[in-house]
Amino acid sequence: MNGSKGFILTTAKRVLSLGAFLWATFLSLPAYCADDAYPAVTAKRLVDAQQDKGWLMYRRNYESTGYAPFEQINSHNVDKLQPVFDYRSGLTQGHEGAPVVNGNYMFVTTPLDHLIALDATTGKVRWEYDYPIDKKALKTVCCDVVNRGVALYNDLVYMGTLGNHIVALDAKTGKVKWDTALAPPGVGYFISGAPLIVNDKVIIGDGGGEYGARGFIVAMDARSGKIVWKTYTTAAPGAPGGDTWPTGAYKTGGGNPWITGTYDYATNTLFWGVGNPGPWLATLRPGANLYTDSVMALDPDSGKLKWHYQWTPNDTWDYDGANEIVMTELTYSGHPYKALVHADRNGWFYAIDRSNGKLIYAEPFVHTTSIVGMKGGVPQDDPAMRPAIDKKVFTCPSFLGGKSWWPISIDPNNHMAYIPTLHACMDIKGIQPIAYKGGLAFLDETFEVKRDPTTDNWGSVQGVDLNTGKQVWQYATHLPWSSGTLTSASGLMFSGSTDGHFMAFDAKTGKVLWRSTQLGSGIIGVPTTYLVGDKQYVAVWAGWGGAGPIWGGEMAKDPAVAAIPKGGRLYVFALP
Repeated sequence: MNGSKGFILTTAKRVLSLGAFLWATFLSLPAYCADDAYPAVTAKRLVDAQQDKGWLMYRRNYESTGYAPFEQINSHNVDKLQPVFDYRSGLTQGHEGAPVVNGNYMFVTTPLDHLIALDATTGKVRWEYDYPIDKKALKTVCCDVVNRGVALYNDLVYMGTLGNHIVALDAKTGKVKWDTALAPPGVGYFISGAPLIVNDKVIIGDGGGEYGARGFIVAMDARSGKIVWKTYTTAAPGAPGGDTWPTGAYKTGGGNPWITGTYDYATNTLFWGVGNPGPWLATLRPGANLYTDSVMALDPDSGKLKWHYQWTPNDTWDYDGANEIVMTELTYSGHPYKALVHADRNGWFYAIDRSNGKLIYAEPFVHTTSIVGMKGGVPQDDPAMRPAIDKKVFTCPSFLGGKSWWPISIDPNNHMAYIPTLHACMDIKGIQPIAYKGGLAFLDETFEVKRDPTTDNWGSVQGVDLNTGKQVWQYATHLPWSSGTLTSASGLMFSGSTDGHFMAFDAKTGKVLWRSTQLGSGIIGVPTTYLVGDKQYVAVWAGWGGAGPIWGGEMAKDPAVAAIPKGGRLYVFALP
């Protein structure tokens, strides 16, 4: 009996000692191991993404505001920001992605469809995935081999590919769960945008306007990858808008919705921007050419059209209207509106009533000579600025736009939007048409980017009053400005310059409050910010590339622009 008691006591002491050892070992592990679980990204978390500690989707929230509620980094301490870690991709093409963060997991994409999962606080690589690109796909990719980011849902991460696939991977391991092909490679289509998750569906739009590929938006079941619906963005005969095309032209009409859309949870409405028509030369396709250069309001469960608004009817300047549409509330002429705002390639800043698609106001934010005003809510162009076969015109802005894909952000506290801006014009001329052939360029125009005669600067970033559409401040640069903007509740606006400095501005005044050291390459990435524990981080890719260096004409030949170094490097900053 006494021997049994001694055995029991000895065993208990050993168990207690083992427990103490295990607890001490646990406490000695790296900090990220203590909270390294991957939090499920539920539908509710996506709806509430604005308040999340992470950055769960391309523009942070369904409203596409690029605005975070964080105040730890503010005007009083932002000048103390320091690099926490950086990650080198080893690639020299354009790095346009938005780092997406859930818990302590960061997901970044690079050119050529590489996806990397990192520890969001240390930069340690968790896993890497390289999508096997079909070489045929690279024949019909426009404007660099970029990828703009991922979507998250449950325990999966989703990425689009240049070869027109959507792939779903296990977020914790990188293991492929499903892979759905949306179009064959090399015939004019490609995917470079980040998907959007709405109502258990993965929603994405294709690229391909320069090849005449007929645009579409598609929704897939998030668990299986099965296609649920597909909506074409050029209207067929017999459908609403079908009479805005000459016979058969819609089939090669472009209109590719290649940038991530926006979602209104309250009304269950998807807003998606649509790109330019094909061919570029509009005399070959008289009519409004719906729904090119438009925003389409869609039912996300069926893909059916609710309404549309067209930024540039019968576009002949490649004023691609696919870039982001932002939900906000504003007051114009004493009337409150639930609005959409959009800084278009054609140089106009639009506010639209998001309940019905009616124009609230439109104001130019750069020098514009093609689209010259509004009449009855419809944009009006100057006929003299329309090219024709053997007719060359000099017009502003250039086809690269007053603003291209680089996303704006807004600050709901001071009622302002922040626009990365390009100041450039162009010569553009029609040429003898060439018959459409899948996989070949479908332009029928020649073009060259030229200087804007109203300024010596190629770029700027500007603050615009949401209630009026008027400019409040502008920070001008000789180099083009090609980075997205990010705002926070502390009154800061972040963006990056093409000479490689990440910068923080006073959002009200435009005063520069902090400028990083030179980061090794020009910044065209989309900055994001997040919390892990109680610490705030800000992340951005440096990696010059995109359309500017390829098609930039006089801008690309400018010695200062030509000297911008290349090379992809992700930087993450925080306070010490």
